[in-house]
Amino acid sequence: MPVLTRDEAQTRARLIDVQRYTVELDLTRGAETFDSRTVIRFTALGGPAATVDTFVEVKPAELRSVTLDGQALDPADLTENRLALTGLAAGEHELRVEAAMRYSHTGEGMHRFTDPTDGETYAYTQLFLEDVQRVFAAFDQPDLKSVFELTVTAPEGWTVLANGVTEHTGGGTWQAAPTPLISTYLVAVAAGPWHSVRTEHRGLPFGIHCRRSLAPFLDADADEILDVTRACYDRYHEKFDEPYPFDSYDQAFVPEFNAGAMENPGLVTFRDEFIYRSAVTETERQTRAMVIAHEMAHMWFGDLVTLRWWDDIWLNESFAEYMGFQTTAEATLPQALHSVRAGEAPSTDPWTDFAIARKAWGYDADQRPSTHPVAPDPDAVPDTASAMLNFDGISYAKGASALRQLVAWLGEKDFLAGINTHIARHKFANATLSDFIESLAHATDRDVHGWADAWLRTTGVDTLTSTVTHDAREWTLTVDREGTRPHRVAVGVYDRDLTDPQGLVLRERYERDIPHLTASTPRDGGRPALIVPNDQDLTYAKVRLDEVSMETALRSLSRVPDALTRAVLWNSLRDMVRDGELEGTAYLEAARAHLPDESDLALVQGVLAFATTHVADRFLPPALRTAALTTLTELCRDLIRRTEDGSHAGLRLTAVRGLIDVATRPDPLQEWLTEGTVPGGPELDPELRWRVLTRLAVLGAADESAIAAELERDPSATGQEGAARCRAALPDPEAKRRSWEAMFATDDLSNYLLTATAQGFWQPEHADLVREYVPRYYEDAVAVAARRGPAIADVAGRWAFPASFVDAETLRLGEQCLRDADPIPALRRKLADQLDDLKRALRVRETTGS
Repeated sequence: MPVLTRDEAQTRARLIDVQRYTVELDLTRGAETFDSRTVIRFTALGGPAATVDTFVEVKPAELRSVTLDGQALDPADLTENRLALTGLAAGEHELRVEAAMRYSHTGEGMHRFTDPTDGETYAYTQLFLEDVQRVFAAFDQPDLKSVFELTVTAPEGWTVLANGVTEHTGGGTWQAAPTPLISTYLVAVAAGPWHSVRTEHRGLPFGIHCRRSLAPFLDADADEILDVTRACYDRYHEKFDEPYPFDSYDQAFVPEFNAGAMENPGLVTFRDEFIYRSAVTETERQTRAMVIAHEMAHMWFGDLVTLRWWDDIWLNESFAEYMGFQTTAEATLPQALHSVRAGEAPSTDPWTDFAIARKAWGYDADQRPSTHPVAPDPDAVPDTASAMLNFDGISYAKGASALRQLVAWLGEKDFLAGINTHIARHKFANATLSDFIESLAHATDRDVHGWADAWLRTTGVDTLTSTVTHDAREWTLTVDREGTRPHRVAVGVYDRDLTDPQGLVLRERYERDIPHLTASTPRDGGRPALIVPNDQDLTYAKVRLDEVSMETALRSLSRVPDALTRAVLWNSLRDMVRDGELEGTAYLEAARAHLPDESDLALVQGVLAFATTHVADRFLPPALRTAALTTLTELCRDLIRRTEDGSHAGLRLTAVRGLIDVATRPDPLQEWLTEGTVPGGPELDPELRWRVLTRLAVLGAADESAIAAELERDPSATGQEGAARCRAALPDPEAKRRSWEAMFATDDLSNYLLTATAQGFWQPEHADLVREYVPRYYEDAVAVAARRGPAIADVAGRWAFPASFVDAETLRLGEQCLRDADPIPALRRKLADQLDDLKRALRVRETTGS
C-alpha cells in the first residue's frame, strides 16, 4: 500500500485548502465492521493548469459510494488506499464518501475490545500517523488542518467521547461540538459503557474515563489524577500566554493501547495500565503524573501549533517530554500528589527518573547505526513510513535533554519568551524548525541558530573525559570533549566527610562552558575526592571520571549527597559496561554495595533493571549467569531487610519484584503463592501473583492446571495476558510450539496478547529447548509483519526477537534477513537495532573477558 511522500504532501497543500469534515460513524453494525460516512468541503486553489488533480485516502472494507459535487465516482477506481480526484476547477468542492470500515485489534484505526471480565465492549480511535484512513476518508497530512464535526451512533448504554463536548441526541446518536482547526491525525473518538468521573476547573469540563471493570481502581485514584490535571493546567497557564484552546479536557484510559498516551485535543487517550489494579511505587505514580503533564503540554505544542511535515516530530515530542518532566518537577505537582497519598510524597525528583530511565533510552538509540539528528534533514524523512521510525529515544529523550541544555544556556525566561512568540505566530496553524528557531532568536541575543546546528542537526553522544592535576595548595580540572557540541555544565566538587570515612560533602558547584573548561584556571584547596563534570545532569553526554574520582564513586556512590548527581555516576558506570570498559561483574558488585543504602527509588529501579536484563542476561556469558542472579538475589534480600520496619513500601515492592525475577529456586516463590503473601508483606495482588507464576513456569514448577486456576481467579484482560505469558514460558516442547503458532501462524492474537506471549517465550534458562526457533524467527517475523502491519511489526521486532541468544549465528541469520528478506520498514528498523545491540553484547564479552 503506498505511503504518502513529503513531495506529494507539499504538492497537495499547494493545490487544495480544506474547510470542514462532517463525519458520521455507526458502531452498531456488528463486531467486524462499522459504517463511515464523510463529507469533505474543500477548495481547489488552482495553479498553472486550468484544473487540479489530487487524491483522497481511505482504507475501507467496502467502498460503497463516492460523490464529488453531486456526481457519482466509481468506487472501483480506488487504488489501494487512494482515490483520484481529477479535473477539479478552482473553487469550492464537496466530496461524499460512504464505506464500511474494519475494526482493528492491533491498536490502529478504530480498535475494538471486549472485556473478558464482564463482556462489555469498547471502541476507540488511534489515528496517528496515517491511520485516520482506517476510520474515514481524509486528505491525510498534518498541514491540511480543518474543522471536524462528528456524529456517532453507538449501542444503547454507551457513552461517546470526542475532541469536543458530546451530546446524546437520542437513539444512541451522539453529536460532538465542532473542533477548531486541527490536523487529521488528532481526531479522536472513544465509545463504550465508560465509567466516568467528571468535574470542572476554571469553568472547563474535566473528565476521566475507564472501562467499567476498572471503576473501583479509577475511583480510588480519581482525586490524585484530577489534582495532577488541575495543577498542570494552572502551571501551563502561568507559562503560556495563550489560553487552553479547546472546549473541554477528557482523559480516557483505554485497553490495548500501543503508546503510553496520545495527545488528541480535548480527549487524551492513555493505556489503561495507568489505572492501577495492583500496588505500585510512588515513582510509578509520579510517572503517571509526568505523562499527564506531557500530554497536556501537547495541547499547545503539537495541537494548537502543529508540525508541517514529520521531519519535525521532535517539535512535538521533545518539547512535551521536556515540559512533562519540568512541570512535574515544579512545586505544584509534588504537592498535588502528596495531598492524596496520606503523607507519602514521591521520593524522586522527576529529572532523576528521567536521567536513569528515559535518558539511557536516548543514549542507546544515539549509538546505533539507525541514529538520526533530533531534527533530521527533510530529505531524510521522505515519506510517512520513514517518519514512523523516528518515534524513538532520540526524538523523545535526547530532544528533551537538548532542550534542557538550551534552557541552561539560554535561561528559562528567554526560553519561555521564545516559546510564547512561537505559539502566537503559529496558533491553529503549522510550523517548522526554522520557525521555532526564529521565535527563540527573537527573545535573545544568543546565537540560537548556531546552537540548533550543533545540537539538533548532528548525531551521536559526546563524551566528556576529565583529568586532574594538583599539588598541595591547588588543583586544575581539564575536560576533553570527544564530539562537537558546546556544553554548559555544572562541575560538582566533593570532599570526604571528616565525620564519616565513606561520606562525601559538597565543597562547591560551579558552571562552565565546554570546550572552554579545558582552559580552566587552578582552584584553591587540596585535591577533591570526587569531581563530577556534569553535576546535576544539565547536558547530554557520556562522562568519564578521572582515576581518583572513579575510585571514590565505586567506593562511596550511595553517599554522594545529590540524587541527580548519583544518576550521572550510575549512567557513567552503565556506559562503561556497554562500551566494554568496566566488567559487568564490577557493576553488579557496585549495585550490591550501594543500592541497599540508596534513598532514591528511581535509582534503585533503574540500576536493578539494567543489572538484571542487560548485565546478567546479555553481557555476561551463560557460565556466569547463575552467580550474577545469586548476587542480585542477595541484593534484593538486603533491600527487603531494610524495609522490615514497615517503611519504604515502594522500595520493598521493588525488591520483591526483583527477587521474583531473579529467583533460581522455586520453593520460596511457591510458598508465597500458596500463602498469598510475602513474609512481612506485601500481600500478593494480581500483578505479583502473575509475576510469581511466570517465574515458576520458567523454572519448571508450574503447569497448565496452575495457570488455568490462576486465570479463573483473575479472568481480566491483564489475567489473560498473564496466562499467555506463563504458557509461553513453560519449559515444554508442546507449549513452546503452541505459543509459536499463536504468534506467527495465525492472526488471532491482539497486540497485547502477542506481546505477552513473546515476553514469555524466550528465556535464558530454555536455550536448548528453543534454539531451533532462532532461524525460524526471521522468516516468520517478516511474514507476520507484512500481513499485520507496523504495530505488530513493532511487537515482533521488540519482544519476539531472540535476544537471549548472544552468539554469532543469531547475528549472521539476522544480517542475512536484512539483506535478503525485505522486511517492512518498521520491522527492518527494529531488527537493525536488535542486531546492533547483539553485536555490542558480543564485543563486551570479548573485550572484558566476561
